[in-house]
Amino acid sequence: MNISLADARRARIGVFGYFFLAGFVMGLWASGLPSLDERLDLGAGRLGSVLLLISAGALVSMLVAGPLVDRWSSRVVCWVGGPLSAVVLLGPALAPSYPALASLAVLFGLGLGVTEVAMNAHSVEVERAYARPIISAFHGTWSLGGAAGGALTAVVLRADLDAQTLLIAAAIVVPFLYAPLALLLLPAPPAPPAHPGPGTDAAGGGAGGGLRWGLIALLGVAAFAGHLSEGAAIDWAALHARWVLDTDAAAAPLAYTVFAVAMTTIRLLGDPIRARLGSVNTIRLAGIIATCGYALVLAAPLTGTSLRVVCAWAGWALAGVGLATVVPVIFSAVGAAGGRVGRALSLVTAFGYSGLLVGPALLGYIAEASSLPVALIVPAVLAAVVALTGVPAIRALPAASRTPVAADASAGD
Repeated sequence: MNISLADARRARIGVFGYFFLAGFVMGLWASGLPSLDERLDLGAGRLGSVLLLISAGALVSMLVAGPLVDRWSSRVVCWVGGPLSAVVLLGPALAPSYPALASLAVLFGLGLGVTEVAMNAHSVEVERAYARPIISAFHGTWSLGGAAGGALTAVVLRADLDAQTLLIAAAIVVPFLYAPLALLLLPAPPAPPAHPGPGTDAAGGGAGGGLRWGLIALLGVAAFAGHLSEGAAIDWAALHARWVLDTDAAAAPLAYTVFAVAMTTIRLLGDPIRARLGSVNTIRLAGIIATCGYALVLAAPLTGTSLRVVCAWAGWALAGVGLATVVPVIFSAVGAAGGRVGRALSLVTAFGYSGLLVGPALLGYIAEASSLPVALIVPAVLAAVVALTGVPAIRALPAASRTPVAADASAGD
């Protein structure tokens, strides 16, 4: 399908909007967790269970959304998934008790999963239309939305207003903001041929151009590690400030905001950074910097009272800088492999988001059994795993890919 430059530019604006609103909803949710914890008296264990139920709903909907995207296009699924992901925020916001919250958390997760798959699939289509790396900026916009949600929550709490009211208002208003963005998306591509032609392989792509299972596994592990380390910051940074560093309720959400702002800045610059350093060096530095960031967070309680918040914020900022380019580089690399890469993209995406969604819930159980600082050792270790698995995977991609975007992504390695 031939796509004009004007269509691609309009679609890029639409995808920017989708990523921003999705990040905004997640930022409101993450920053409102301390207030939700205090309102329902959850504690680390029950809060971890809620996060796990959200993860289960999201992963189920991701498995369903993949075939829906293949059948009806990412555009159609974006039309439905975007508003749905905001409306279902009403469930956790209105939950009067822990049992009700546990049930409604599944619905919230279902909405999140559909939107994540659809907008990421559409971002790959837009990048292919541009024929150069642009995905990192989309993820930067997601982080910008998350930072906006965190900052807005902090302002509301500082003004002695109710975080619950803010979540309800977002669930009502945000769905209407998706409608004009959906009009900008690319038209649905023509259906693929029913049977692969000669010279193609079962893994997708042309002869020799598909991603092999070993490479998919390495990319998946790197995506899982990066997403889990990111998810730990999203769901636990504010709670770490409140529980471990004993900051007040209004200041606690700023720990997540620092992380989100740092991630936003680097993701918005990620495509030029990758063009200059090369993908291998980018993902290697990402793992090293994120590991150092988590080391500072873990060391924060051991410093003096006047320094512990500064030390933790510096750590979350470094973690955000390091993790910023991991997911964009991996997703772009898989999407740029050419040919029929839907299977590889869906598997790597599932690996990654299982880390983002399931990981923070599991950290809750570890925190309940020991402490939150002990639980945060897990993402600190996995931040190093990003470099250990991502470097060999990205190095192997030029041999498995022949598209212009992939060649640009691997330049300088």
